[in-house]
Amino acid sequence: MRSKFRIIAILLLVILLAVYLWPVPRVPFDKVYAMVDAEMVTSLQAFRAAHPPKTIMVDGAKWEYVSFGQGTEMILFLHGMTGAYDIWWRVMEELQSEYRVISLTYPAVNTLDEMSAGALAILDAEGVDKANIVGTSLGGYFAQYLVATHPDRVSRAVFSNTFPPNDLIKEKNGTIGGLIPFLPEWLVIDVLRGSFVESIYPASGNDELTLAFLMELSYGRVSRAQVAGRYRCVVEKFTVPDPDALGIPVMIIEADNDPLVEAALREQLKETYPSAVVHTMSEVGHFPYLPLSSEYAQFLHDFFAETR
Repeated sequence: MRSKFRIIAILLLVILLAVYLWPVPRVPFDKVYAMVDAEMVTSLQAFRAAHPPKTIMVDGAKWEYVSFGQGTEMILFLHGMTGAYDIWWRVMEELQSEYRVISLTYPAVNTLDEMSAGALAILDAEGVDKANIVGTSLGGYFAQYLVATHPDRVSRAVFSNTFPPNDLIKEKNGTIGGLIPFLPEWLVIDVLRGSFVESIYPASGNDELTLAFLMELSYGRVSRAQVAGRYRCVVEKFTVPDPDALGIPVMIIEADNDPLVEAALREQLKETYPSAVVHTMSEVGHFPYLPLSSEYAQFLHDFFAETR
């Protein structure tokens, strides 16, 4: 009888392990982008072929980034919770004739200081003393942190679809955020994928590129460890900077229907930086730089030109 119970226990353990370790599915590129305009797909593929990412090791973490373009000024692009270096490709191509551009991917790091170490190491490797910083969502939060902690490395700053240090995000997401490292990876990614379909896609005006890029990330390009680390950074507190005192011009870009940054947080951001130039985009959701890359790039171009 005992040996029968032992066998059952072992079988249950094997089943539990199999469920927990079930791999995140992989879906072919062509299938993910099947609904996206063919010219857009070709543009993304051409960008990736022309700009394979460089790598740099910083404190044991492997960072990927691209660096290209012309001009004497540099723009450093910082993506959000679900992003990668190439999520900015359309905006970077719009600006590459006038600016050098760098875009990176956050590895599985857990603090804003670790993120800073990686980003600054990339700037150092590319011989950049100061850069214009453009950050969205988590990247916009990170951009504020860089202005606060390394103002000597920042020329101008753009905080896009983001929020200042706050208690609201942790109050609403603290339980699930704390569980992320312990949940099965497939489940964490599946929850993200559900939010893409149910929330982000409709808010984007049903933009097929936005949905496809995010879905591609969910099919193996973003890990549970990266999601967990990025969440920790989103809720990490810091003292907000005073850009006016530091002589750093700031622009805020927001969307009036952002499903991930609620109106209260958008207002808090504008109150935190009252002298910032503000652009409010309508009915484009959380990733306006994907469907409206030209308009977004024009905001950046004008802001950088007017504050020289």
